[in-house]
Amino acid sequence: MAKKLKQVLSVSRRTDIPAFYMPWFMQGIVRGHIDVENPFNRQVRQVPVSTQCVHTIVFWSKNFGPFLDGGYGERLQTMGYHLLFNFTVNSRDSLLEPSVPPLDRRIDQLEQLCRRFGATAVQWRFDPICHYSTFAGEVRTNLADFAVIAGAAGRCGITTCTTSFMDHYAKIARRARNKVTFSIPSEAEKKTILLSMEKILAPLNVQLTLCCETSILDGLPQTSTIRAGACISGRRIMALYGGRVSLRSDAGQRKAMGCGCTQSVDVGSYRLHPCHHNCLFCYANPACDRKAPV
Repeated sequence: MAKKLKQVLSVSRRTDIPAFYMPWFMQGIVRGHIDVENPFNRQVRQVPVSTQCVHTIVFWSKNFGPFLDGGYGERLQTMGYHLLFNFTVNSRDSLLEPSVPPLDRRIDQLEQLCRRFGATAVQWRFDPICHYSTFAGEVRTNLADFAVIAGAAGRCGITTCTTSFMDHYAKIARRARNKVTFSIPSEAEKKTILLSMEKILAPLNVQLTLCCETSILDGLPQTSTIRAGACISGRRIMALYGGRVSLRSDAGQRKAMGCGCTQSVDVGSYRLHPCHHNCLFCYANPACDRKAPV
């Protein structure tokens, strides 16, 4: 009988657990299972999280400060877990991301992650690219600090940058009301932006990859090195740590739009774990949108 594949934990696409909910997560690790609520019907299932079941934990965050300060990564490694980090580091912009730490502190966290866990375990996400106008009439993007962040990532030894353009949801427009007005760049503008980002990254040996941007990817010049990305890649995880995990596409993600992620189990909750970064463009449920759980 074939040996059962170990699972990959996604912690989490639904909220920022490293920034706000690590004590809750560690309680589940010690207990051996985490109760996960289905976001559609609120049914709860127990996800086993022992090292006999879990191959790698993939952490997603915009602020790894509490995670690093608490020594959680080292504790998990000592317990036998493999770790991978998706760190979203965007330009400083207090309008769009009002509650993330200052950029220099986030760059310091990026350097710490690479130093303590290895650059091969750290993936930099600059996501999403936003176009907007303020009510003072200024037309802006959030790309101002891209070259600065890229330089820091390159010096750390990070080899990829994953990006996408902002998706426009009605709840984002409501949240941004009286603050900014988001706009959608043309396909030609998007290509120009991506090729400019690629040019900045090339001498740093950092490859630009795209998340859920199939239509744009298909229209790029054949000479471009930009490729489709995967924030959770079973092949990358096995190359890093050996063992076996699923290489099947994650059915819960936007495969038709170009998501390259392989199967994982997300243990966060939109409802029970609101994100306190309160980013205007967030597709999930920032704390500013939420009432107390019932």
